[in-house]
Amino acid sequence: MEKGVREIFSRSGPCHLTSVDWDDPDHRRSIAASLVQGVKVLERDRQKKRHGPQAEAPPWWNFFKFKLIDRLVDIDDNSIFGAVYELKSFTKNAPQYVVAFRGTLLKLDTIRCDLKLDAKCIKNRLHNTSRFEVAMQAVKDMVFKHGANNVWLTGYSLGSAIALLAGKEMVKIGHPIETYLFNPPFLSATIIDRIFHINDKLKKVVRYTRSFLKAGLAITIMGTCNPYEEFVRLSSWFPHLFVNQADLICCPYIDYFEHRTKMDDIGAGRIERLATQNSVTGFLLSSAFGKGSKPLHLIPSANVTRNLENSPNFKRPHGIEEWWDPNFKGQSIRHQFT
Repeated sequence: MEKGVREIFSRSGPCHLTSVDWDDPDHRRSIAASLVQGVKVLERDRQKKRHGPQAEAPPWWNFFKFKLIDRLVDIDDNSIFGAVYELKSFTKNAPQYVVAFRGTLLKLDTIRCDLKLDAKCIKNRLHNTSRFEVAMQAVKDMVFKHGANNVWLTGYSLGSAIALLAGKEMVKIGHPIETYLFNPPFLSATIIDRIFHINDKLKKVVRYTRSFLKAGLAITIMGTCNPYEEFVRLSSWFPHLFVNQADLICCPYIDYFEHRTKMDDIGAGRIERLATQNSVTGFLLSSAFGKGSKPLHLIPSANVTRNLENSPNFKRPHGIEEWWDPNFKGQSIRHQFT
């Protein structure tokens, strides 16, 4: 599909959803992804100076009877990175408000700042950025004014990292939000496993051994303090993660949750949970980048939807359009921390 066409709702959006069933998880997924796309196209409209009838962004939310009530602007490059939507009329089981964040936009006006934020994400320091501060304030304002039950949080790629961090912070203060995360980045040695196609049996040995070693390292470093406190506090929150098995950026979430389930099955759940929270990756990042880093991928519970499509290239598995495809084939599993 041509690049410009992806911005046009009537050519690439989920036009098949002429009647929305808010109880249908496919509809909820498609609409959440469309609202995220609306943020990206909103920024592209700004860059291309498309106004009024020429603007391509409005159909991405108007089609589902939302209206745009706020634009979230990065103070470093003046780009639009987020949006707040309001449903025009009350509908049962639908969100009254949605806060959405776009992913990395590799265009002249945004590439420098977005790639800088991607680097912050890799270093687990996204929370120390002005963009996250603006996002966090917007989420708090909506929740405190309208209630967590009336607000959805959603994002794609870099935007899903921002949404994940914001969602975690809201849970910590007692306001869990319905959250939809598309292709959320996961920084892990598992990526190396996939790149080099490590033998399956060897992978299992490496992972089980790694779990026990990580637990020992955690106990040594943490001493007598309780490493579960923050992790357990998040356990009742079930963000929706949408991952593609062919996308190296987010696919480690599949192994992350599947491996934890296997550890529980063999009675090693406590060791694995300790290892999960205090991962080798986390310790290495803390050593390399100093104190204060917050590993993004540490989620105790989640609803994980896996796209089972076999894609012939890298770009397609990391594209947001896969999540509103009417021919979508996936598998959803609820992972609960116990």
